[in-house]
Amino acid sequence: MQELLTYEFMQRALVMAVISGLTCGLLGVFVVLLRMSFIGICVSHAAFAGALIGIWLGFPPALCGFVGSVGVTAGVQVWSQRLRVSTDTVVGVIFSVMLSLSMLVLGLLPGSRAEGLNFLWGNLLTASRTDLIWMGLCAVLLIGFIVLFFKEIEAVISQKDAAQASGIPVRELTLAMMLIMGLVIAVALKAVGGVLIYALIVTPAATALQTSKSLKTMFIVSGIWGTASSVVGLFLAGLFSIPTGACVVLTATVFLVFVRLLCKGDAR
Repeated sequence: MQELLTYEFMQRALVMAVISGLTCGLLGVFVVLLRMSFIGICVSHAAFAGALIGIWLGFPPALCGFVGSVGVTAGVQVWSQRLRVSTDTVVGVIFSVMLSLSMLVLGLLPGSRAEGLNFLWGNLLTASRTDLIWMGLCAVLLIGFIVLFFKEIEAVISQKDAAQASGIPVRELTLAMMLIMGLVIAVALKAVGGVLIYALIVTPAATALQTSKSLKTMFIVSGIWGTASSVVGLFLAGLFSIPTGACVVLTATVFLVFVRLLCKGDAR
């Protein structure tokens, strides 16, 4: 394992694993506690579709992925009101469109489609210094958002209607969180993959929920589980020569099952 760390690409991958795991773990707290899992899946697929369109047209994939996620976030808000249907219905329609669009553009990509498939499955080992800088900025932005608006976030999560009645800008906070989620997903697509990125967001937060008794503790524990999942998954992928994105997500799932079984054992 020490021999793997002598390679520069492995060092970059390790840093990317720590930052992306921490960021996704923190972001997952919002998604899990606000019950926004379906919307989050839709946003992740929109970012993936946007990235593929960027590759196809020759534009920066991360930028196009962010535009796609922002567009879907706005679309869900607007169309759920204009069509007079539930948000879940609108999300379901947009999700199917984004998934179909992704497969269509992937089929239209010229050549070997290796870059498009890389965004599909992800590979931490291909992380560049630019990727690390962008992921670091995302982490700083998310942590700053949590610290600055922690009391408001806590109020929205615990009592959304009461928070809105007390003057807290619930809609604006939710929208800001969705935009940050779109940015994080767009930047992390190359490392984790469009199919698997959302699992890395939700699973560490679900693991933290099993043992955390306060919102502050859940943020900390979820960040730890996200980081641990990414780092352990990266090393397992390197040792056994298996895809990093899938290995990271499966590691996070094993942690969740282990913690859940441990909690059941304590309850007895």
